[in-house]
Amino acid sequence: MTTPQPVNNPKSPGAVSAALLALLGHERFLTDNQSLQHYGRDWTRFAAPAPSGVLLPNTISEIQAIVGLARQHGIKLVPSGGRTGLSGGAMATNGELVLSLERMRKILPVNKAGRSVTCEAGATTAQIQQAATKEGLMYPVDFASSGSSQIGGNIATNAGGIQVIRYGMTRDWVTGLKAVTGTGELLELNQGLIKNNTGLDFRHLFIGSEGILGVIVEATLALTDPPRNPRVMVLGIQTMSALMQVLANCQAQLTVLAFEFFSDLALEKVTNQHSIQTPFQARHPFYALVEFESTSTAAETQALQVVEACMASGWVNDAVLSQSESQRRSLWRLREDISETIAQWTPYKNDISTTVQQAPELLSRVDAVVAQHYSDLEVVWYGHIGDGNLHLNILKPDGVSVSDFQDRCKGVSAHLFAAVQKLRGSISAEHGVGLLKKEFLRFSRTEAEIELMRGVKAQFDPDGIFNPGKVFDP
Repeated sequence: MTTPQPVNNPKSPGAVSAALLALLGHERFLTDNQSLQHYGRDWTRFAAPAPSGVLLPNTISEIQAIVGLARQHGIKLVPSGGRTGLSGGAMATNGELVLSLERMRKILPVNKAGRSVTCEAGATTAQIQQAATKEGLMYPVDFASSGSSQIGGNIATNAGGIQVIRYGMTRDWVTGLKAVTGTGELLELNQGLIKNNTGLDFRHLFIGSEGILGVIVEATLALTDPPRNPRVMVLGIQTMSALMQVLANCQAQLTVLAFEFFSDLALEKVTNQHSIQTPFQARHPFYALVEFESTSTAAETQALQVVEACMASGWVNDAVLSQSESQRRSLWRLREDISETIAQWTPYKNDISTTVQQAPELLSRVDAVVAQHYSDLEVVWYGHIGDGNLHLNILKPDGVSVSDFQDRCKGVSAHLFAAVQKLRGSISAEHGVGLLKKEFLRFSRTEAEIELMRGVKAQFDPDGIFNPGKVFDP
């Protein structure tokens, strides 16, 4: 058994370790190297994890006690969920203690009359979806990491995913929150109410806050009806502007659940890596994946007519329509497997957005920057084009160190984000700011806004113990 080491350079390291051991025991206060490496990082690989310990509380009262110790001894805490983030928001790189919610997974029985479910923050997205499905309902925020991402982290980053065009972001489904602030106070926000017009709603400050105000410990989520007979089309498309024409026509005539896009290189990487059959014999610069409700023969006929009209207009070169649930899932893999597939190249990810109508211009402007600075590298495009969100991934070539690659990419990022800024877009549509993008926050937020953010943090976390160095510097 490993003896816990002094943590985070506190004022009284021995006293802190003894207090944490008394509170959590050796099984829930971890300091072995394997645990530190595992819990100290998220899906980013551009900074080395260096926490001093990992805390695994079972209850809200234990979290409050931990916060009390942190305040007393000057300890810093990094809230940790499923650690599937892509901006370094859950990285512990400077001796912090990782506060993991993974043991707090309780899901209360679904409230069918209220169409809601209350759960602890460590419950995974997939577990919540499964609980809703058993009652004939659905939690609609969905993404490839749903099996490992935790709802507390989803809320802290206002996660989006593949069906934002129909169902919106995580923010739209959170009706109540419990959070422990940097003072140790437990806030119970909105209590699951649909209507509550009684002043400022602090719930929305915690949604998307990336753990800098405190730690989310419980959530009440709204549920909805599942889609009826979803079908998937994959379309081969020549240009980005044509993609937007197809989107407009699909939205006007179909009940669209998702509208995703990916580049030919993205398709090539996925099909080669996973031995998945490509949907077309010919290759196309872009592909659109359209999921829609097909509730009748007439609805399917309407979808085919939309595709035929788009082909007649020259926007679509080829198309395939799922004929079964297994085919629908296979076609989705072409899009959902991209991020996992390209992870082996340690990609430098840019998660940018603008208004839907400006998405082609954004891609054109950013593509010009890419052509100028990355002509020797592989570039993978994909994203949620139906809500204006583009994912640009620069793949690290063999033989180049991660640090050198990151330095090169960070040098180009200012040019990329300047293009985003000109269209009044966002440098982080859904991944958050974390460590990796905080120096570029000024491209999406004014100095006045950033200063106000600092003021808000000071109110909820006056000692600065939660997630230090993330989003902005003190």
